[in-house]
Amino acid sequence: MSNSYFTNFIISCILLIPLFISTNAATFQISNDCPYTVWAAASPGGGRRLNRGQSWTLNVPAGTAMARIWGRTNCNFDASGRGHCQTGDCGGVLDCKGWGVPPNTLAEYALNQYGNRDFIDISLVDGFNISMDFSPTSGGCRGIKCTADINGQCPAQLRTPGGCHNPCTVFKTNEYCCTNGYGSCGPTNFSKFFKSRCPDAYSYPQDDPTSTFTCPGGTNYRVVFCPRGSPFFPLQMVDGMSEE
Repeated sequence: MSNSYFTNFIISCILLIPLFISTNAATFQISNDCPYTVWAAASPGGGRRLNRGQSWTLNVPAGTAMARIWGRTNCNFDASGRGHCQTGDCGGVLDCKGWGVPPNTLAEYALNQYGNRDFIDISLVDGFNISMDFSPTSGGCRGIKCTADINGQCPAQLRTPGGCHNPCTVFKTNEYCCTNGYGSCGPTNFSKFFKSRCPDAYSYPQDDPTSTFTCPGGTNYRVVFCPRGSPFFPLQMVDGMSEE
């Protein structure tokens, strides 16, 4: 009897594993509300072309950390998925295997961490290229967004085609990059430019207290490029052609 009971117990535990995983995994719906094509990228997840109004659904395992989602603009890819993007490029491939090249607005997350909580943020530490909304679709926690006209108002020193660099990318000093460890840097005039326009977002690497948000483990999310209220540029170059 004891062996039979133990066997049944093990079988029951094995059968419960998929239920546990599905309960604590997260689904991300990535949507393009921009009036132009965006090539969505995710690490983990890969990449996908999203025309206006299209969405891409990702299922991310519980425990995933140091993850990010971003949009790439003005891309050209051949039939094999090789090419280049003006902003957010990830190794010249459609199906991203690594992180993107600045400037790129980032939705960052870590799932089922300390106390079974998710940690989410929007980061401008790699600069800005597309406005973004990063919000839960379950879980009862608050969403975050960055919808200001960062590209249009970008300081001259940080301007680049298709986006606005963070000063760390441009100047590469501890003042902006915080490379000497925690407490080695603080807000600057440049970081205040980003923070005043997108108060939910990271404006420099040690901007944690006002920029990291939590949700219960198992929450599902949406990431929207160009959410309602975002400024639009009337003409964008996509695949060598202009789109309204």
